[in-house]
Amino acid sequence: MVLSLVSLCATEVVSDHSSSPCWLKWIPRELYRPLLEAAFSSNRPLAAGELVQRWPERTLRVGRRKRGATSPNRLCIQALLLAVVRGLSDQRSVLQLLDLCGQQGDEGSLGDPMGGWSLTVALCTMVVQARNGAKRVQRKEGERERKRFSALQRESDVKRERADVVENDNIVSSAVKSEEELTKGVRRRMEMERKGEGPSANEAGIKIDYNDDKDLDVLVHVRADLFVNARSWERVRAALSTQGPLKLQCRYLRIEEISVSNIKTLLDLLPHQFLLGIDVRYSSLGVAGLAELLPLLSTFSALESLRLHYCNLDLRRDLHGQEEALRDLSQGLTQLYHLKCLSLTALRLPGQLRVLLSSLPQPLETLELPYLSLSPADLAYLSCSHHASTLQQLDLSENRLDETTLPSVRRLLSQASSSLQHLSLSGCGLNDHLLGLLLPSLGCCITLKSMAFALNPLSMSGLMDLVKTAVRMRSLHQLLYPNPLEDYQPGLPDLPSSAQLLDWPLDETTEFNTTSTQLNRVLLENGRSDLLLTCDLLNYHNNLKDE
Repeated sequence: MVLSLVSLCATEVVSDHSSSPCWLKWIPRELYRPLLEAAFSSNRPLAAGELVQRWPERTLRVGRRKRGATSPNRLCIQALLLAVVRGLSDQRSVLQLLDLCGQQGDEGSLGDPMGGWSLTVALCTMVVQARNGAKRVQRKEGERERKRFSALQRESDVKRERADVVENDNIVSSAVKSEEELTKGVRRRMEMERKGEGPSANEAGIKIDYNDDKDLDVLVHVRADLFVNARSWERVRAALSTQGPLKLQCRYLRIEEISVSNIKTLLDLLPHQFLLGIDVRYSSLGVAGLAELLPLLSTFSALESLRLHYCNLDLRRDLHGQEEALRDLSQGLTQLYHLKCLSLTALRLPGQLRVLLSSLPQPLETLELPYLSLSPADLAYLSCSHHASTLQQLDLSENRLDETTLPSVRRLLSQASSSLQHLSLSGCGLNDHLLGLLLPSLGCCITLKSMAFALNPLSMSGLMDLVKTAVRMRSLHQLLYPNPLEDYQPGLPDLPSSAQLLDWPLDETTEFNTTSTQLNRVLLENGRSDLLLTCDLLNYHNNLKDE
Protein backbone atom coordinates (compact mmCIF):
# COMPACT_ATOMS: atom_id res chain seq x y z
CA MET A 1 0.00 0.00 0.00
CA VAL A 2 1.40 3.39 -1.07
CA LEU A 3 0.90 6.11 1.55
CA SER A 4 -0.10 9.60 0.47
CA LEU A 5 1.94 12.66 1.38
CA VAL A 6 -0.74 13.68 3.92
CA SER A 7 -0.52 10.27 5.61
CA LEU A 8 3.26 10.39 5.78
CA CYS A 9 3.21 13.88 7.27
CA ALA A 10 0.49 12.92 9.74
CA THR A 11 2.53 9.93 10.93
CA GLU A 12 5.52 12.20 11.52
CA VAL A 13 3.42 14.77 13.41
CA VAL A 14 1.89 12.28 15.88
CA SER A 15 5.21 10.49 16.45
CA ASP A 16 6.40 13.12 18.97
CA HIS A 17 3.85 13.59 21.74
CA SER A 18 5.85 16.40 23.37
CA SER A 19 5.04 18.63 20.39
CA SER A 20 1.28 18.07 20.53
CA PRO A 21 0.50 21.30 22.46
CA CYS A 22 1.92 23.21 19.50
CA TRP A 23 0.20 21.58 16.55
CA LEU A 24 -3.13 20.91 18.30
CA LYS A 25 -3.81 24.65 18.42
CA TRP A 26 -3.40 25.23 14.71
CA ILE A 27 -4.56 22.17 12.75
CA PRO A 28 -7.69 22.69 10.59
CA ARG A 29 -10.63 20.36 11.07
CA GLU A 30 -10.06 18.50 7.78
CA LEU A 31 -6.72 17.18 9.09
CA TYR A 32 -8.15 15.57 12.22
CA ARG A 33 -9.12 12.37 10.36
CA PRO A 34 -5.69 11.65 8.78
CA LEU A 35 -3.98 12.51 12.07
CA LEU A 36 -6.23 10.11 13.98
CA GLU A 37 -5.64 7.36 11.43
CA ALA A 38 -1.91 7.96 11.73
CA ALA A 39 -2.16 7.74 15.52
CA PHE A 40 -3.97 4.41 15.20
CA SER A 41 -1.65 2.93 12.59
CA SER A 42 1.50 3.91 14.51
CA ASN A 43 0.05 2.98 17.94
CA ARG A 44 0.09 6.46 19.49
CA PRO A 45 -2.68 6.33 22.13
CA LEU A 46 -1.86 9.74 23.68
CA ALA A 47 -2.19 11.50 20.35
CA ALA A 48 -5.39 9.58 19.57
CA GLY A 49 -6.91 10.63 22.90
CA GLU A 50 -6.08 14.32 22.45
CA LEU A 51 -7.54 14.35 18.94
CA VAL A 52 -10.76 12.64 19.99
CA GLN A 53 -11.24 14.92 23.01
CA ARG A 54 -11.23 17.95 20.67
CA TRP A 55 -12.99 16.23 17.76
CA PRO A 56 -14.38 19.05 15.59
CA GLU A 57 -17.20 17.08 13.89
CA ARG A 58 -20.48 15.72 15.18
CA THR A 59 -19.74 12.14 14.02
CA LEU A 60 -16.68 9.98 14.58
CA ARG A 61 -16.58 6.59 12.85
CA VAL A 62 -13.77 4.21 13.73
CA GLY A 63 -13.90 0.84 12.01
CA ARG A 64 -12.48 -1.33 9.28
CA ARG A 65 -13.12 0.49 6.03
CA LYS A 66 -10.29 -0.72 3.78
CA ARG A 67 -9.40 -4.24 2.78
CA GLY A 68 -6.38 -5.49 4.64
CA ALA A 69 -6.52 -2.74 7.25
CA THR A 70 -5.90 -3.84 10.83
CA SER A 71 -7.92 -2.78 13.84
CA PRO A 72 -6.46 -0.07 16.10
CA ASN A 73 -4.35 -1.20 19.02
CA ARG A 74 -6.10 -1.97 22.32
CA LEU A 75 -4.40 0.98 24.03
CA CYS A 76 -5.57 3.35 21.29
CA ILE A 77 -9.17 2.24 21.70
CA GLN A 78 -8.96 2.65 25.47
CA ALA A 79 -7.50 6.15 24.99
CA LEU A 80 -10.33 6.95 22.57
CA LEU A 81 -13.01 5.91 25.08
CA LEU A 82 -11.40 7.91 27.88
CA ALA A 83 -11.19 10.94 25.59
CA VAL A 84 -14.90 10.70 24.78
CA VAL A 85 -15.72 10.85 28.50
CA ARG A 86 -13.36 13.81 29.03
CA GLY A 87 -14.84 15.54 26.01
CA LEU A 88 -18.26 15.63 27.67
CA SER A 89 -17.03 18.58 29.75
CA ASP A 90 -14.76 20.05 27.06
CA GLN A 91 -16.33 22.99 25.22
CA ARG A 92 -14.10 22.36 22.20
CA SER A 93 -15.70 18.97 21.48
CA VAL A 94 -18.88 18.88 19.37
CA LEU A 95 -19.05 15.07 19.13
CA GLN A 96 -22.59 13.67 19.12
CA LEU A 97 -22.17 10.19 17.57
CA LEU A 98 -19.33 7.70 18.11
CA ASP A 99 -19.64 4.78 15.68
CA LEU A 100 -17.46 1.74 16.48
CA CYS A 101 -19.41 -0.78 14.40
CA GLY A 102 -17.15 -3.43 12.88
CA GLN A 103 -14.26 -2.27 15.03
CA GLN A 104 -13.47 -5.35 17.12
CA GLY A 105 -10.59 -7.53 16.01
CA ASP A 106 -9.54 -11.07 16.88
CA GLU A 107 -8.32 -11.49 20.44
CA GLY A 108 -4.60 -12.17 20.62
CA SER A 109 -3.90 -11.50 16.93
CA LEU A 110 -1.09 -9.38 15.54
CA GLY A 111 -1.03 -5.83 16.89
CA ASP A 112 -3.09 -6.65 20.00
CA PRO A 113 -6.48 -5.36 18.80
CA MET A 114 -9.44 -5.20 21.16
CA GLY A 115 -11.77 -8.18 20.69
CA GLY A 116 -15.55 -8.05 20.65
CA TRP A 117 -16.05 -9.11 24.26
CA SER A 118 -13.37 -6.75 25.62
CA LEU A 119 -14.73 -3.83 23.60
CA THR A 120 -18.27 -4.48 24.84
CA VAL A 121 -17.14 -4.53 28.48
CA ALA A 122 -15.09 -1.36 28.00
CA LEU A 123 -18.03 0.45 26.37
CA CYS A 124 -20.45 -0.55 29.12
CA THR A 125 -18.00 0.54 31.81
CA MET A 126 -17.55 3.88 30.04
CA VAL A 127 -21.33 4.47 29.88
CA VAL A 128 -21.85 3.76 33.59
CA GLN A 129 -18.84 5.82 34.68
CA ALA A 130 -19.97 8.77 32.53
CA ARG A 131 -23.36 8.72 34.22
CA ASN A 132 -21.84 8.60 37.70
CA GLY A 133 -19.47 11.44 36.83
CA ALA A 134 -22.33 13.54 35.47
CA LYS A 135 -24.34 13.00 38.65
CA ARG A 136 -21.37 14.07 40.79
CA VAL A 137 -20.98 17.22 38.71
CA GLN A 138 -24.70 17.88 38.97
CA ARG A 139 -24.66 17.54 42.74
CA LYS A 140 -21.65 19.89 43.03
CA GLU A 141 -23.33 22.48 40.82
CA GLY A 142 -26.52 22.18 42.83
CA GLU A 143 -24.61 22.69 46.05
CA ARG A 144 -22.86 25.76 44.63
CA GLU A 145 -26.17 27.25 43.50
CA ARG A 146 -27.74 26.57 46.88
CA LYS A 147 -24.87 28.35 48.68
CA ARG A 148 -25.03 31.24 46.25
CA PHE A 149 -28.77 31.62 46.78
CA SER A 150 -28.39 31.49 50.56
CA ALA A 151 -25.71 34.20 50.45
CA LEU A 152 -27.89 36.42 48.29
CA GLN A 153 -30.82 35.91 50.63
CA ARG A 154 -28.76 36.76 53.71
CA GLU A 155 -27.42 39.92 52.08
CA SER A 156 -30.95 40.96 51.15
CA ASP A 157 -32.16 40.40 54.71
CA VAL A 158 -29.29 42.44 56.15
CA LYS A 159 -30.00 45.37 53.83
CA ARG A 160 -33.68 45.24 54.64
CA GLU A 161 -32.98 45.18 58.38
CA ARG A 162 -30.62 48.21 58.13
CA ALA A 163 -33.15 50.16 56.11
CA ASP A 164 -35.80 49.44 58.71
CA VAL A 165 -33.57 50.77 61.49
CA VAL A 166 -32.68 54.02 59.66
CA GLU A 167 -36.17 54.87 58.49
CA ASN A 168 -37.95 54.24 61.81
CA ASP A 169 -37.68 57.06 64.42
CA ASN A 170 -39.29 55.05 67.19
CA ILE A 171 -36.55 52.84 68.64
CA VAL A 172 -38.97 50.60 70.43
CA SER A 173 -41.31 50.12 67.55
CA SER A 174 -38.30 49.83 65.25
CA ALA A 175 -36.84 47.06 67.41
CA VAL A 176 -40.15 45.23 67.52
CA LYS A 177 -40.52 45.60 63.77
CA SER A 178 -36.98 44.43 63.10
CA GLU A 179 -37.56 41.39 65.29
CA GLU A 180 -40.72 40.55 63.40
CA GLU A 181 -39.02 41.01 60.01
CA LEU A 182 -36.05 38.95 61.14
CA THR A 183 -38.38 36.15 62.27
CA LYS A 184 -40.20 36.26 58.97
CA GLY A 185 -36.88 36.27 57.10
CA VAL A 186 -35.61 33.25 58.98
CA ARG A 187 -38.91 31.43 58.51
CA ARG A 188 -38.88 32.34 54.81
CA ARG A 189 -35.30 31.13 54.35
CA MET A 190 -36.06 27.85 56.10
CA GLU A 191 -39.15 27.30 53.99
CA MET A 192 -37.34 28.07 50.73
CA GLU A 193 -34.35 25.87 51.57
CA ARG A 194 -36.73 23.04 52.38
CA LYS A 195 -38.58 23.39 49.07
CA GLY A 196 -35.47 24.17 47.02
CA GLU A 197 -37.31 26.88 45.06
CA GLY A 198 -39.09 30.20 45.49
CA PRO A 199 -39.97 33.47 43.88
CA SER A 200 -36.55 34.94 44.53
CA ALA A 201 -34.83 31.97 42.86
CA ASN A 202 -36.98 32.31 39.78
CA GLU A 203 -36.49 36.08 39.71
CA ALA A 204 -32.71 35.57 39.88
CA GLY A 205 -32.83 33.08 36.97
CA ILE A 206 -31.39 30.24 39.07
CA LYS A 207 -32.59 26.69 38.30
CA ILE A 208 -32.09 24.30 41.18
CA ASP A 209 -32.79 20.57 40.80
CA TYR A 210 -31.97 18.12 43.54
CA ASN A 211 -33.72 15.13 41.97
CA ASP A 212 -30.93 12.57 41.42
CA ASP A 213 -33.28 10.17 39.64
CA LYS A 214 -34.10 12.54 36.81
CA ASP A 215 -32.80 11.43 33.38
CA LEU A 216 -29.86 13.44 32.12
CA ASP A 217 -29.74 14.70 28.54
CA VAL A 218 -27.83 12.46 26.13
CA LEU A 219 -24.74 14.22 24.78
CA VAL A 220 -23.13 11.42 22.76
CA HIS A 221 -24.73 8.34 21.19
CA VAL A 222 -22.34 5.36 21.06
CA ARG A 223 -23.08 2.81 18.33
CA ALA A 224 -21.28 -0.55 18.30
CA ASP A 225 -21.53 -4.31 17.76
CA LEU A 226 -22.03 -5.95 21.16
CA PHE A 227 -20.81 -9.36 22.29
CA VAL A 228 -22.64 -10.58 25.40
CA ASN A 229 -22.06 -13.80 27.32
CA ALA A 230 -22.70 -15.04 30.85
CA ARG A 231 -19.68 -13.12 32.22
CA SER A 232 -20.61 -9.74 30.75
CA TRP A 233 -24.40 -10.00 30.95
CA GLU A 234 -24.86 -7.97 34.15
CA ARG A 235 -22.55 -5.19 32.99
CA VAL A 236 -24.29 -4.89 29.61
CA ARG A 237 -27.72 -4.84 31.26
CA ALA A 238 -26.59 -2.07 33.62
CA ALA A 239 -25.20 0.02 30.75
CA LEU A 240 -28.33 -0.32 28.63
CA SER A 241 -30.50 0.60 31.62
CA THR A 242 -28.42 3.70 32.42
CA GLN A 243 -29.77 7.18 31.67
CA GLY A 244 -26.86 9.56 31.28
CA PRO A 245 -24.75 11.63 28.88
CA LEU A 246 -23.74 8.53 26.88
CA LYS A 247 -26.34 6.26 25.29
CA LEU A 248 -25.37 2.83 23.97
CA GLN A 249 -26.83 1.59 20.68
CA CYS A 250 -26.30 -1.79 19.02
CA ARG A 251 -26.01 -2.71 15.34
CA TYR A 252 -25.13 -6.42 15.55
CA LEU A 253 -25.70 -8.39 18.74
CA ARG A 254 -23.83 -11.61 19.46
CA ILE A 255 -25.03 -13.70 22.41
CA GLU A 256 -23.39 -16.77 23.92
CA GLU A 257 -24.54 -19.06 26.75
CA ILE A 258 -27.46 -16.82 27.78
CA SER A 259 -30.86 -18.13 28.89
CA VAL A 260 -34.07 -17.30 27.02
CA SER A 261 -35.32 -15.04 29.82
CA ASN A 262 -32.09 -13.02 29.85
CA ILE A 263 -32.13 -12.71 26.06
CA LYS A 264 -35.67 -11.32 26.30
CA THR A 265 -34.55 -8.80 28.93
CA LEU A 266 -31.64 -7.75 26.72
CA LEU A 267 -33.86 -7.28 23.67
CA ASP A 268 -36.30 -5.15 25.67
CA LEU A 269 -33.45 -2.77 26.62
CA LEU A 270 -32.04 -2.31 23.11
CA PRO A 271 -33.14 0.65 20.95
CA HIS A 272 -35.36 -0.97 18.33
CA GLN A 273 -34.47 1.18 15.33
CA PHE A 274 -30.76 0.31 15.10
CA LEU A 275 -30.42 -3.49 15.45
CA LEU A 276 -29.58 -5.09 12.10
CA GLY A 277 -28.59 -8.59 13.17
CA ILE A 278 -28.60 -11.04 16.07
CA ASP A 279 -26.29 -14.02 16.48
CA VAL A 280 -27.15 -16.56 19.20
CA ARG A 281 -24.59 -19.28 20.00
CA TYR A 282 -24.34 -22.14 22.48
CA SER A 283 -27.61 -21.21 24.16
CA SER A 284 -30.14 -23.95 24.83
CA LEU A 285 -33.14 -22.27 23.24
CA GLY A 286 -35.18 -25.22 22.08
CA VAL A 287 -38.02 -24.82 19.60
CA ALA A 288 -40.30 -23.34 22.28
CA GLY A 289 -37.66 -20.80 23.33
CA LEU A 290 -37.06 -19.66 19.75
CA ALA A 291 -40.81 -19.36 19.19
CA GLU A 292 -40.94 -17.18 22.32
CA LEU A 293 -38.18 -14.87 21.06
CA LEU A 294 -39.46 -14.38 17.51
CA PRO A 295 -42.30 -11.96 18.43
CA LEU A 296 -39.71 -9.77 20.18
CA LEU A 297 -37.40 -9.90 17.15
CA SER A 298 -40.25 -8.77 14.91
CA THR A 299 -40.37 -5.44 16.79
CA PHE A 300 -36.91 -4.54 15.45
CA SER A 301 -37.92 -2.88 12.21
CA ALA A 302 -34.45 -2.99 10.62
CA LEU A 303 -33.54 -6.62 11.51
CA GLU A 304 -31.91 -8.26 8.48
CA SER A 305 -29.87 -11.12 9.91
CA LEU A 306 -30.67 -14.04 12.24
CA ARG A 307 -27.97 -16.56 13.13
CA LEU A 308 -28.47 -19.56 15.41
CA HIS A 309 -25.47 -21.78 16.13
CA TYR A 310 -25.58 -24.84 18.38
CA CYS A 311 -28.81 -23.75 20.07
CA ASN A 312 -30.27 -27.21 20.74
CA LEU A 313 -33.13 -27.01 18.27
CA ASP A 314 -34.73 -30.39 17.57
CA LEU A 315 -37.67 -30.32 15.16
CA ARG A 316 -38.64 -33.97 15.28
CA ARG A 317 -42.40 -34.32 14.99
CA ASP A 318 -42.52 -37.38 17.24
CA LEU A 319 -41.72 -35.33 20.36
CA HIS A 320 -44.65 -34.44 22.64
CA GLY A 321 -46.00 -30.93 22.00
CA GLN A 322 -43.75 -30.44 18.99
CA GLU A 323 -46.59 -29.78 16.54
CA GLU A 324 -47.78 -26.76 18.53
CA ALA A 325 -44.22 -25.46 18.89
CA LEU A 326 -43.71 -25.78 15.14
CA ARG A 327 -46.87 -23.76 14.47
CA ASP A 328 -45.71 -21.03 16.86
CA LEU A 329 -42.29 -21.01 15.22
CA SER A 330 -43.77 -20.75 11.74
CA GLN A 331 -46.09 -17.92 12.82
CA GLY A 332 -43.22 -16.01 14.40
CA LEU A 333 -41.10 -16.22 11.25
CA THR A 334 -43.87 -14.64 9.18
CA GLN A 335 -43.33 -11.38 11.11
CA LEU A 336 -39.67 -10.96 10.08
CA TYR A 337 -40.44 -8.77 7.08
CA HIS A 338 -36.91 -7.52 6.36
CA LEU A 339 -34.89 -10.68 7.04
CA LYS A 340 -32.22 -11.22 4.36
CA CYS A 341 -29.78 -13.56 6.12
CA LEU A 342 -30.60 -16.82 7.91
CA SER A 343 -27.79 -18.94 9.33
CA LEU A 344 -28.45 -22.22 11.13
CA THR A 345 -25.55 -24.35 12.33
CA ALA A 346 -25.74 -27.86 13.81
CA LEU A 347 -29.48 -27.78 14.45
CA ARG A 348 -31.39 -31.05 14.19
CA LEU A 349 -33.68 -30.16 11.29
CA PRO A 350 -33.94 -33.18 8.96
CA GLY A 351 -37.01 -32.87 6.74
CA GLN A 352 -38.13 -29.56 8.33
CA LEU A 353 -36.55 -26.96 6.05
CA ARG A 354 -39.90 -26.19 4.43
CA VAL A 355 -41.36 -25.29 7.85
CA LEU A 356 -38.73 -22.59 8.33
CA LEU A 357 -38.15 -21.13 4.89
CA SER A 358 -41.71 -21.13 3.55
CA SER A 359 -42.82 -18.93 6.47
CA LEU A 360 -40.46 -16.07 5.63
CA PRO A 361 -42.31 -13.27 3.80
CA GLN A 362 -39.27 -12.09 1.79
CA PRO A 363 -36.74 -14.17 -0.19
CA LEU A 364 -33.35 -14.56 1.46
CA GLU A 365 -30.03 -13.33 0.11
CA THR A 366 -27.83 -15.36 2.49
CA LEU A 367 -28.62 -18.92 3.59
CA GLU A 368 -26.13 -20.89 5.68
CA LEU A 369 -27.11 -24.45 6.63
CA PRO A 370 -23.94 -26.29 7.74
CA TYR A 371 -24.16 -29.51 9.77
CA LEU A 372 -27.96 -29.78 9.38
CA SER A 373 -28.16 -33.33 7.96
CA LEU A 374 -30.38 -32.07 5.16
CA SER A 375 -32.61 -34.73 3.64
CA PRO A 376 -33.38 -35.17 -0.09
CA ALA A 377 -36.77 -33.56 0.59
CA ASP A 378 -35.08 -30.52 2.12
CA LEU A 379 -32.82 -29.98 -0.90
CA ALA A 380 -35.68 -30.62 -3.32
CA TYR A 381 -37.78 -27.94 -1.60
CA LEU A 382 -34.88 -25.47 -1.50
CA SER A 383 -34.21 -25.83 -5.23
CA CYS A 384 -37.83 -24.88 -6.01
CA SER A 385 -38.39 -22.30 -3.25
CA HIS A 386 -38.84 -18.54 -3.74
CA HIS A 387 -35.39 -18.08 -2.16
CA ALA A 388 -33.45 -19.94 -4.87
CA SER A 389 -33.29 -17.16 -7.45
CA THR A 390 -32.20 -14.43 -5.00
CA LEU A 391 -29.44 -16.20 -3.07
CA GLN A 392 -26.10 -14.40 -3.02
CA GLN A 393 -24.42 -16.59 -0.41
CA LEU A 394 -25.11 -20.30 0.11
CA ASP A 395 -23.43 -22.63 2.59
CA LEU A 396 -24.31 -26.34 2.53
CA SER A 397 -21.11 -27.52 4.20
CA GLU A 398 -21.08 -30.86 6.02
CA ASN A 399 -24.36 -32.00 4.47
CA ARG A 400 -23.56 -35.23 2.68
CA LEU A 401 -24.44 -35.23 -1.02
CA ASP A 402 -24.93 -38.25 -3.25
CA GLU A 403 -26.47 -39.14 -6.60
CA THR A 404 -30.01 -38.84 -5.18
CA THR A 405 -29.53 -35.28 -3.89
CA LEU A 406 -27.19 -33.96 -6.58
CA PRO A 407 -30.00 -33.21 -9.10
CA SER A 408 -31.60 -30.88 -6.54
CA VAL A 409 -28.27 -29.12 -5.96
CA ARG A 410 -27.78 -28.68 -9.70
CA ARG A 411 -31.29 -27.27 -10.04
CA LEU A 412 -30.59 -24.92 -7.14
CA LEU A 413 -27.37 -23.66 -8.76
CA SER A 414 -29.22 -23.14 -12.03
CA GLN A 415 -31.87 -21.04 -10.30
CA ALA A 416 -29.22 -18.97 -8.49
CA SER A 417 -26.77 -18.74 -11.39
CA SER A 418 -27.26 -15.00 -11.93
CA SER A 419 -27.16 -13.95 -8.25
CA LEU A 420 -24.91 -16.38 -6.33
CA GLN A 421 -21.58 -14.84 -5.24
CA HIS A 422 -20.30 -17.15 -2.48
CA LEU A 423 -20.75 -20.93 -2.37
CA SER A 424 -19.50 -23.41 0.22
CA LEU A 425 -19.72 -27.18 -0.32
CA SER A 426 -16.94 -28.19 2.06
CA GLY A 427 -17.15 -31.61 3.65
CA CYS A 428 -20.05 -32.78 1.48
CA GLY A 429 -18.47 -36.11 0.47
CA LEU A 430 -17.91 -35.08 -3.16
CA ASN A 431 -15.65 -37.57 -4.94
CA ASP A 432 -14.35 -37.28 -8.50
CA HIS A 433 -17.53 -38.75 -10.02
CA LEU A 434 -19.97 -36.51 -8.11
CA LEU A 435 -17.85 -33.43 -8.74
CA GLY A 436 -17.82 -34.22 -12.46
CA LEU A 437 -21.63 -34.19 -12.45
CA LEU A 438 -21.68 -30.86 -10.62
CA LEU A 439 -19.04 -28.92 -12.57
CA PRO A 440 -21.26 -27.98 -15.56
CA SER A 441 -23.75 -26.32 -13.19
CA LEU A 442 -20.94 -24.50 -11.40
CA GLY A 443 -19.60 -23.16 -14.67
CA CYS A 444 -22.96 -21.48 -15.35
CA CYS A 445 -22.80 -19.39 -12.16
CA ILE A 446 -21.60 -16.19 -13.80
CA THR A 447 -21.41 -14.06 -10.62
CA LEU A 448 -19.51 -16.41 -8.29
CA LYS A 449 -16.67 -14.68 -6.45
CA SER A 450 -15.63 -17.46 -4.06
CA MET A 451 -16.05 -21.23 -3.75
CA ALA A 452 -15.14 -23.59 -0.91
CA PHE A 453 -14.61 -27.33 -1.51
CA ALA A 454 -12.34 -28.22 1.42
CA LEU A 455 -12.41 -31.68 3.03
CA ASN A 456 -13.92 -33.46 0.01
CA PRO A 457 -12.27 -36.79 -1.03
CA LEU A 458 -10.91 -35.70 -4.42
CA SER A 459 -7.95 -37.20 -6.19
CA MET A 460 -5.37 -35.06 -7.96
CA SER A 461 -7.24 -35.64 -11.22
CA GLY A 462 -10.54 -34.42 -9.71
CA LEU A 463 -8.81 -31.38 -8.17
CA MET A 464 -7.32 -30.43 -11.55
CA ASP A 465 -10.80 -30.62 -13.13
CA LEU A 466 -12.11 -28.28 -10.40
CA VAL A 467 -9.30 -25.76 -10.93
CA LYS A 468 -9.65 -25.85 -14.72
CA THR A 469 -13.35 -25.03 -14.32
CA ALA A 470 -12.53 -22.27 -11.84
CA VAL A 471 -10.07 -20.46 -14.12
CA ARG A 472 -12.78 -20.18 -16.79
CA MET A 473 -15.10 -18.39 -14.31
CA ARG A 474 -13.95 -14.78 -14.76
CA SER A 475 -15.84 -13.47 -11.75
CA LEU A 476 -14.20 -15.99 -9.39
CA HIS A 477 -11.41 -14.63 -7.17
CA GLN A 478 -11.02 -17.22 -4.39
CA LEU A 479 -11.10 -21.00 -4.35
CA LEU A 480 -10.67 -23.06 -1.19
CA TYR A 481 -9.63 -26.44 -2.55
CA PRO A 482 -9.21 -29.77 -0.74
CA ASN A 483 -5.89 -31.46 -0.37
CA PRO A 484 -5.91 -34.34 -2.89
CA LEU A 485 -5.90 -37.88 -1.52
CA GLU A 486 -2.38 -38.37 -2.89
CA ASP A 487 -1.07 -35.73 -0.46
CA TYR A 488 -2.08 -37.68 2.66
CA GLN A 489 0.05 -40.25 4.39
CA PRO A 490 -0.90 -43.87 3.64
CA GLY A 491 -3.80 -45.54 5.49
CA LEU A 492 -6.84 -43.47 4.50
CA PRO A 493 -10.02 -45.42 3.61
CA ASP A 494 -11.26 -45.33 0.01
CA LEU A 495 -14.00 -42.77 0.75
CA PRO A 496 -12.89 -40.92 3.89
CA SER A 497 -15.21 -38.60 5.80
CA SER A 498 -14.46 -34.92 6.32
CA ALA A 499 -13.48 -35.63 9.94
CA GLN A 500 -10.94 -38.22 8.79
CA LEU A 501 -9.51 -35.84 6.19
CA LEU A 502 -9.22 -33.13 8.82
CA ASP A 503 -7.33 -35.32 11.30
CA TRP A 504 -5.20 -37.41 8.94
CA PRO A 505 -1.58 -36.21 8.62
CA LEU A 506 -0.36 -34.80 5.30
CA ASP A 507 2.83 -35.62 3.49
CA GLU A 508 4.22 -32.09 3.56
CA THR A 509 6.87 -32.72 0.92
CA THR A 510 4.38 -34.02 -1.64
CA GLU A 511 1.91 -31.22 -0.93
CA PHE A 512 4.22 -28.28 -1.59
CA ASN A 513 6.40 -29.70 -4.34
CA THR A 514 3.69 -31.33 -6.47
CA THR A 515 0.18 -30.00 -5.86
CA SER A 516 1.03 -26.33 -5.50
CA THR A 517 3.29 -26.39 -8.57
CA GLN A 518 0.67 -28.00 -10.81
CA LEU A 519 -2.10 -25.63 -9.68
CA ASN A 520 0.05 -22.55 -10.21
CA ARG A 521 0.90 -23.78 -13.70
CA VAL A 522 -2.81 -23.90 -14.55
CA LEU A 523 -3.23 -20.32 -13.33
CA LEU A 524 -0.29 -19.08 -15.40
CA GLU A 525 -1.42 -20.87 -18.54
CA ASN A 526 -4.84 -19.24 -18.30
CA GLY A 527 -3.62 -15.80 -17.21
CA ARG A 528 -5.49 -15.87 -13.92
CA SER A 529 -3.11 -14.15 -11.52
CA ASP A 530 -6.20 -12.58 -9.89
CA LEU A 531 -7.50 -15.98 -8.70
CA LEU A 532 -6.40 -17.00 -5.20
CA LEU A 533 -6.06 -20.75 -4.67
CA THR A 534 -5.73 -21.81 -1.03
CA CYS A 535 -6.17 -24.87 1.15
CA ASP A 536 -6.00 -22.85 4.38
CA LEU A 537 -9.35 -23.29 6.12
CA LEU A 538 -8.72 -20.69 8.83
CA ASN A 539 -7.59 -17.73 6.74
CA TYR A 540 -10.09 -18.36 3.95
CA HIS A 541 -13.03 -17.13 6.03
CA ASN A 542 -11.06 -14.09 7.21
CA ASN A 543 -10.36 -13.18 3.59
CA LEU A 544 -14.06 -13.39 2.80
CA LYS A 545 -14.80 -10.81 5.53
CA ASP A 546 -12.46 -8.37 3.84
CA GLU A 547 -14.27 -8.65 0.49
